[in-house]
Amino acid sequence: QVQLVESGGGLVQAGGSLRLSCATSGFIFSINAMGWYRQAPGLQRELVARITTGGSTNYADSVKGRFTISRDNAKNTVYLQMNSLNSEDTAVYYCHTRNKWRDYWGRGTQVTVSS
Repeated sequence: QVQLVESGGGLVQAGGSLRLSCATSGFIFSINAMGWYRQAPGLQRELVARITTGGSTNYADSVKGRFTISRDNAKNTVYLQMNSLNSEDTAVYYCHTRNKWRDYWGRGTQVTVSS
């Protein structure tokens, strides 16, 4: 079955960096677009970044220039490098993919930015 397992979250000071990883299994990673979403308390889940099978990327305006999404098809893993973190980046970050039948989500990893 499809599994998405996030790691790399934690507590970081404002201005710091974190690198999230999402290890995947159960599907053909190289032919799936992948995304990172986040959800802060009381807010809706929002798209942070997305990467296509060809490596094209798009980002939420709030993270452009600070976050970078990448993928390693040999490792079936997608990454999110987060720099210049601020308190508004505090959220649970989720890995996402989909096929023509449904969406798949990981359990999420908590990112907390202290000011």
